[in-house]
Amino acid sequence: MKKLTTRQAADPEGRMPLMDHLRELRNRLIKALLALLVGTVIGWIFFSPVWDFLKEPYCALPASKDLNGKCSLVVNGIFSSFFLRLKIAFILGLVISSPVWLFQLWAFVAPGLYRKERRWTYLFMGVAIPLFFVGTALAYVTVDKGLSIFLGFVPDDVAALITVDHYLGYVLAMLLVFGLTFELPLFVVILNLAGVLSSARIRKAQRMIIFGIFVFAAVATPSADPFTMLALALPTVLLFEVAAFLAFLNDRRRARRPDPYAGLSDDEASPLDLESIDAELEKGMRGDGAGSVLDAEKDGRLEKQ
Repeated sequence: MKKLTTRQAADPEGRMPLMDHLRELRNRLIKALLALLVGTVIGWIFFSPVWDFLKEPYCALPASKDLNGKCSLVVNGIFSSFFLRLKIAFILGLVISSPVWLFQLWAFVAPGLYRKERRWTYLFMGVAIPLFFVGTALAYVTVDKGLSIFLGFVPDDVAALITVDHYLGYVLAMLLVFGLTFELPLFVVILNLAGVLSSARIRKAQRMIIFGIFVFAAVATPSADPFTMLALALPTVLLFEVAAFLAFLNDRRRARRPDPYAGLSDDEASPLDLESIDAELEKGMRGDGAGSVLDAEKDGRLEKQ
């Protein structure tokens, strides 16, 4: 006897039982981790060119050659060099495998989103990724400027022994701070599109926001020198002005469309389309007419009994 197997029809709204959600999450996590593992192996193989690229800003400074006439950093532990290679391989693997784990994340979340929310997500990802890389590129250019300011205070008869861990932590912090800060104006646009933040409110708090950007740049940058602070604050202010202008255009476009709820107070009923409601009720009554006749006949028989 053959067993009949039926596949459960796909829910157009993306709903599924909890166990199916957990299974899908497990499968997508496994795929993302495998991609990260492969990317880490590739990063381990290509460690040398990546490390040369990361230390180039430091090697451009005269203070980097004080020890033995060559650009050199020091390690102060037996396992420091191993963990350095592992850390860089992991970071490079995270970047290489980002298309895979971003797709897995999107494939898990997308079925539960509406079409409008998916369109906003495409817009966010399409702008966020270039902004992040522009921020990291600017950070890489300004790394040597901040280092030169502080290493310039080292006396002539003193050699600066900078450890590998400190230098790598400084470079990574610079890349992350610049990259993530460049995303802040994008959140302003997203909040405006969602109707949470209006352009009028942005203009009202514009001075305080710009002042907060400069304070954040002074606190968030690892070196906290004036050049690095300005290198982060000025482009962020420019991006914020662009975001405020886009919010203004969006609010003006939204104001041109008629609002059916305009002029209504909080305790006033919203307008209803009574004609469509009556038509639906009539259809329902016609559809239930046969059922109501049968129910009446059954009630009559029961009364006679």
